[in-house]
Amino acid sequence: MSPLIIRSLAGLEAHVGQEMGVSGLHRITQAQIDQFAAATLDFQWIHTDPARARAESPFGGPIAHGYLTLALLPYLWQQIVAIENLKMQVNYEIERLRFNQAVTVNSRVRLRASLLSVANLRGIAKARLAVTLEIEDVKKPAYTGVITFLYHFQA
Repeated sequence: MSPLIIRSLAGLEAHVGQEMGVSGLHRITQAQIDQFAAATLDFQWIHTDPARARAESPFGGPIAHGYLTLALLPYLWQQIVAIENLKMQVNYEIERLRFNQAVTVNSRVRLRASLLSVANLRGIAKARLAVTLEIEDVKKPAYTGVITFLYHFQA
């Protein structure tokens, strides 16, 4: 599946109100969880101690950090839409983010995104997206929310 290519503010505006697509599936591994723990200094045992998590956690094993799953959003979004002709992209805002379901180790997740709105801020596109991180074979999503990116297109 190739991403939708958008090269301009007008190109982005043409998709307002539409589901932009769904990313490929990404497996959350224990190694990735451990690397995230090291990067964020969050070594809570429900993430980093598989034996204890299997014995004591209500999830039956280790789970990914909620913020790890959120940090995957730009990577998964780029599988859905490729924004070209940019000077830069800036993460701007997260609204109404709700972690609904724990993501257990070795689960596969994918992003579903819809473009809610685009505002033209003196040539900078302020794009608001409804996002859902789905877990393969699990009815309840890992999270839902609204995120905003600022796209600074080339002149």
